[in-house]
Amino acid sequence: EVRLVESGGGLVHDGGSLRLSCTASGFTDDDYAIGWYRQVPGRDREGVALISTFNGRTKYADSVKDRFTITYDKTKHTAYLQMTSLKPEDTAIYYCTSGILGYVLGFYDYDYWGRGTQVTVSS
Repeated sequence: EVRLVESGGGLVHDGGSLRLSCTASGFTDDDYAIGWYRQVPGRDREGVALISTFNGRTKYADSVKDRFTITYDKTKHTAYLQMTSLKPEDTAIYYCTSGILGYVLGFYDYDYWGRGTQVTVSS
């Protein structure tokens, strides 16, 4: 069974940094898309960052470009989201997501989700 286990959320000050991790297991294919969405209660989930485990291509939301960096450790089957210069607007529940790769890496409706981890950025 496919499982995604994320960690690394917490409370930081405006301008601080956090690193989220997501470890995947249960995939029959070696390569897939993995990344992060975030959600504020009452709002739609927003795609944050994705990486292809096949070729390393990444995709970021405009709101986090140049502040967040997603990487993937194939040995550990773990994706990392390094978040810097965090802003109060980044406060949300961050969900790891994963699924089958398409020809174009994008914020599609992926099938697998982690439980979520809370990121709170204080003013």
